[in-house]
Amino acid sequence: MVEIYHNSSLVAHFLQDKKQYLIEYQNFNLQNSITLSLPNTKRLYLYEYRFPPFLESFLPEGYLYEIFKNLLSKEYGRVDDYLIFSLLAPSIESRVAFKSDLSEGVEFPLFSVEDVINNDSNDFFNRLVETFLKKNAISGVQPKSVALLQDKEQLQTKEYIVKTWGEEYPDLARNEYFCMQVAKKAGLESANVTLSKRNRFLIVEKFTLKASGEFYGFEEICSLMDKNRDSKYSGSYEQIAKIIYSYTTNKKESLLAFYKSVVINYLVKNGDAHLKNFGLLFDDDFKQIFYSPVYDIVNSVVYIHKDKPALMLNGKKVWWNKETLVKFGQKSCMLSLKEAEVAFQTCVDALKWGIEELKEYTKQNPDFKIGKMMQESWEESLKTHVLNNETTKELADELTRAWADY
Repeated sequence: MVEIYHNSSLVAHFLQDKKQYLIEYQNFNLQNSITLSLPNTKRLYLYEYRFPPFLESFLPEGYLYEIFKNLLSKEYGRVDDYLIFSLLAPSIESRVAFKSDLSEGVEFPLFSVEDVINNDSNDFFNRLVETFLKKNAISGVQPKSVALLQDKEQLQTKEYIVKTWGEEYPDLARNEYFCMQVAKKAGLESANVTLSKRNRFLIVEKFTLKASGEFYGFEEICSLMDKNRDSKYSGSYEQIAKIIYSYTTNKKESLLAFYKSVVINYLVKNGDAHLKNFGLLFDDDFKQIFYSPVYDIVNSVVYIHKDKPALMLNGKKVWWNKETLVKFGQKSCMLSLKEAEVAFQTCVDALKWGIEELKEYTKQNPDFKIGKMMQESWEESLKTHVLNNETTKELADELTRAWADY
C-alpha cells in the first residue's frame, strides 16, 4: 500500500487489487485534494485495468523503464507499474508526499551543477542514473535522470533533469536547447536549460519548487483529460484550450501563453507536442491555477522527415498555415484578431532570431550537423508562415537529402 500525505497529514491510500487500482481518501477536506483531477469530494476513485493517470505521470518510460524492468525482474520475479511506483514513491518531491510499504526514503548524495556541466560523458551519466535511480519518477522515453544538484549562484539544492541522447536522435540536447531559446525569446515562461561543456547533456531545472521551499502542484493535460500515456497522441489543441479555460484562474493570460506555445511548436517543427507536454501549475490551496512554463520542445522533423503534429488542429494533423493558427487563437484561446496576429508575429520574430543564432553557432561549431537542417526547416516555416500540405512533401524531400549527406 502507498500512503499519500499533504502537509504531513495522511489524506489517502493508494492500493492495487488484482486488475484494479483504488485511491481512497481518509481526510475529507477540499484543500487536501491530491491534485486538480482528484478533488477530495468523494471517498473512492476506482480505476479498472489502468493506472491512475496522475500517478502514472511519475512512472518512467523507455530508457529508464528498461532499467527498472531488468532490476525488478531479478529481485521480485515480476515487474508492473504499481511495483515501480511503490519503489519510487518515497523519494518523489512534490506538493504531496508518499510513503510505501515496499520502500523507504533514501538519502542521496549531492552533485553540483558544475559537476554535471563539466563531466558530460556516458560513464558520468550512468553514474547519475545509478545514484538517483529511486528518484527517477519522470516520464519520457529518451535517456534522462533526475539529479539533486547544488547551485552555487542561487545557494540552493534542487532537482534537475539531466537529458542525453543515443544514436537514434543525434545531438538532441542542442536541438532542444535552441528550440527552448526560441520559445523564451517569444516571451514564454520556460524551464531553465543549460548545455553541458561538450553538449552531451541538457540540464533542465524543474520549475515546481518555489523560492520559499514549498512546491507548486503540477498536473499534465493528459492526466487532466483522464487519459493514460498510451493515449497521449489522441486529442486536439482545441481540447487542451478547453481544459485550460475550465481550470485556470487567469484564463486570458494562460490561454495566450498556450496559443503562443502552439505557434512555436508549429514554427520550430515539433511533431512531439503531445498531451503530456502541456501542463498546469497551482498553489497549495488551489486559489491560483495557471499554465505552466513550457518544456520538451524539439525540432522533430530532422529525425522523422515526414513527421506531423502530435495532435489534431482543425480536425487534422498537418502543419497549418498562419491563417488557420490565427483563427485557432480567436476561436479557442479568447483572443481578438489583433491579439492573435500580434502574438503570432512575436513568435515569428523569435524564430527569425533563432535562425540567426543557429547560423552563427553552426559556423563556429561545424560538428553540429543537424543545426543546418534545423535552420533550413525554420527558414521554410518563415516562408510559408507554418507549412501547409503542399510544402510539407517538398521540405521532407529536402531534409531526406540533407540527412543522406550527413
